[in-house]
Amino acid sequence: MNPLKKLITIIVLILPFLLFSQRIKLSINTSWQFHKGDESNTNEKGYWEKINIPHTWNAEDVMDDNPGYYRGIGWYQKEIDIPKGWKDKNIYIYFEGASQVAEVFVNGTSAGTHLGGYLAFSFNITQFLHEGKNEIKVKLDNSHNPDIPPLGGDFSVYGGIYRDVYLIAVDKNHFDMDNYASNGVFISTPVVNDESATVQVKGKVVSDRKVKVKTYMYDGDGKEIALSENKPDKNGNFSIQIKNIKKPHLWSPENPYLYKVVNVLTDEMTGAIYDEMINPLGFRWYHFDAEKGFYLNGKPYKIMGASRHQDFKGMGSALVDALHINDVQWLKNMGGNFLRVSHYPQDPAIMEACDRLGILTAVETPGNNQITESETYAHNMLDMQREMIRQNYNHPSVIIWSYMNESLIQPLYQDKTQEREKYWNNLRELAQKMEDLCRAEDPERYTMIAYHGDFDLYKRVGLIDIPKVAGWNLYQGWYGGKFEDFETFVLKHHKEYPSKPLIISEFGADSDYRLHNFKPTVFDKTQEYANLYHEAYLKTIKKYPFIAGAIVWNLVEFGNESRQEAVPHINNKGLLTTDRKPKDSYFIYKSALASEPFVKIGGSDWLYRAQQADEGSDIHATQPVIVYTNQKEVKLWLNGKLLGTENTNDGKAIFTAIFKNGTNTLKAITNDGQEDFISIDFHVIANQLKSKENTFSTLNVSLGDQRMFMDDVTRESWIPEKEYTAGSWGYVGGNIYKEDEKGERYGSRRNILGTAYDAIYETQRVGLKAFKADVPDGLYELTLHFAELLSPEQQEKLVYNLGNNAGQKIRIGRGRSFDVSVNGLVILEGLSNDNDLVPIKAYHTKTTVLVKNGQGITVDFIPKQGDSILNGLQIRKLY
Repeated sequence: MNPLKKLITIIVLILPFLLFSQRIKLSINTSWQFHKGDESNTNEKGYWEKINIPHTWNAEDVMDDNPGYYRGIGWYQKEIDIPKGWKDKNIYIYFEGASQVAEVFVNGTSAGTHLGGYLAFSFNITQFLHEGKNEIKVKLDNSHNPDIPPLGGDFSVYGGIYRDVYLIAVDKNHFDMDNYASNGVFISTPVVNDESATVQVKGKVVSDRKVKVKTYMYDGDGKEIALSENKPDKNGNFSIQIKNIKKPHLWSPENPYLYKVVNVLTDEMTGAIYDEMINPLGFRWYHFDAEKGFYLNGKPYKIMGASRHQDFKGMGSALVDALHINDVQWLKNMGGNFLRVSHYPQDPAIMEACDRLGILTAVETPGNNQITESETYAHNMLDMQREMIRQNYNHPSVIIWSYMNESLIQPLYQDKTQEREKYWNNLRELAQKMEDLCRAEDPERYTMIAYHGDFDLYKRVGLIDIPKVAGWNLYQGWYGGKFEDFETFVLKHHKEYPSKPLIISEFGADSDYRLHNFKPTVFDKTQEYANLYHEAYLKTIKKYPFIAGAIVWNLVEFGNESRQEAVPHINNKGLLTTDRKPKDSYFIYKSALASEPFVKIGGSDWLYRAQQADEGSDIHATQPVIVYTNQKEVKLWLNGKLLGTENTNDGKAIFTAIFKNGTNTLKAITNDGQEDFISIDFHVIANQLKSKENTFSTLNVSLGDQRMFMDDVTRESWIPEKEYTAGSWGYVGGNIYKEDEKGERYGSRRNILGTAYDAIYETQRVGLKAFKADVPDGLYELTLHFAELLSPEQQEKLVYNLGNNAGQKIRIGRGRSFDVSVNGLVILEGLSNDNDLVPIKAYHTKTTVLVKNGQGITVDFIPKQGDSILNGLQIRKLY
């Protein structure tokens, strides 16, 4: 062969590789600049703040004590460099999420606008770019907009570019990139069983040449098991079906086996590769049965899991991928098999982790609480649902598309009016349109609406009839009623809708990990009450097969600026804290659900404790200790001494432990050798404060309170109040403060300003005469804590003058005033609402007290107007 022919032969052989032209996708998260507010003098020094993506401008103001948080305009800008090699490519900018109205500018020209803060969007910016340096600017606005969901909800709408941003460079011949930011390829499995499976691949290409689509299928080891080719039609559409895949390896939470589907766009003549798209594939089949529950791969399968918001302590919604993935891993480690991605679609890293780790999912759009009766709102809702389905279509973890959470809870117009009835009709019509869209886009998957607990209202409006699955958000025993009312409710649903599958889409109770009470009451925010709640619900959920599944609200605590109570701005129903520390409720579920052997001593986050000594003792205090495990038997040691061996019941064993003053160690070992160990700093408070066995050091008392409180920052432990007895300590006179005198709940629900210790300042003893502590002689530091829990309106009181003008109502003025003396010396004169006792604001003051001649400490409260109050008291011996 002559040299020329040889060269031609070599070129023909390698030409497909020389023409290889796959897409390039690069994140551009670093070196951005940000300005909060609309653009004005951009040259002003300090105008632009240097930041990286992900970023939100609400990470701090959602959590501060200033009412409201910034909902308005913010600008971002960045310089990007376009290399020579991209000259003949189409270039897109792709945002995984930005809240909530985004307009993108390239070199000063608007490239496009996107509405909605929770889904990806992209723009073809090729025509606006040039080789070298280019300027990208993004204008964002998270203002409340009546035409953009969400209109309400128990969460904050963070503003910013809070998910990753990418540049994507593709050949001019490529898979469709203009289909709601999806990847242009849609994979389904119309036939799956133990013996065989069929894969359907549909999509669209953009091309000005004759091309073909090759579809490769690879197993989990990377071995090619199928290849099919197809030529797109004149509109670029293609459809490929791969049949008779023998003995498919099925996907399930226990074995999340993933195949890969690789679509390659090639030149029909030369074989040159223009583009490539890779998607996961999981073979599974499932169905809901209204009587028997959920079935996965032909077997009964109880759905158990949690919902999740995308917050993290100190970060707002601006999380890196690893933090999203860690949350899914927390759920997996708990033994959960389901994640309700709510109340909005979340980061792609979440969905990828669910596919990979084996977590079934429901994904929903943010149409919470109410709707706007406008064509624009309806259009945006439907657009979001379409975006959500197309962007997440290929995830095998997704089994439910959801929409309209608790949509009747915050209606417009007055009750029992024509306007309200018309509103219900319009809302129902929109719900039906959402349902029709879901079934047209994806007929194989199920649909769900989550309703709040007003059964009769949802039945009357007709929303229960619309989706394939009914989701109920139920809180009996928390917001009202008793635990047993939960069972009554689900039985009512099953009786009245015997053919409608049922999921408990939310249930949960608030708990502050710092608060404890061995005799908990509703709304005391202790872990112990939350534990009782979850245990009661879990028994009912397990009892009835027709309850297809149950989803705890919530996997993690999350931010809501408008929330007050013990932990302001936080919904603390999470099984994990905002910084991902597990509460005991997490281990309740792990002991019930996890297959891997484990053991965990309850109260493992309660490392600093205090308690009054047992009766007849000054050096010991008794507490129950719960050990959580999925094993049959557990042994517990306290300070090296075996306390006993207990059989587990419902995933726990209960021991009685007598703690000593100082450091105590607990060790638990199960029958299969699993171990857990914790060390507790326990402060036993002597019954006789002058006890020589237990020398007095500190006393921290929360007045008007029945709970224990741990401050894990200062390592101080607070104990509930008690009435004074000689030789000991306690209050004299007065009553516990209640917002509702007839209710069970004590304390205030208000956000107490100027403190991080709302739990201490929200409770109070009213009208007390004194507080006494019979401490031994010495020098002490005394700290008094006050908060006026009555608003100015509540302080305007009318009393009856029973003197010469008996029966006449006389306004005595605003608020209260009283003196405070310590051992006879007035230290606070005329403490009132006109000075330091500002309503709903923490005030504390400390002083030193020299105790001599066995007098102890007596704090007297002398009322001048209204009742005296005290929220907390601390005594610390100096020497």
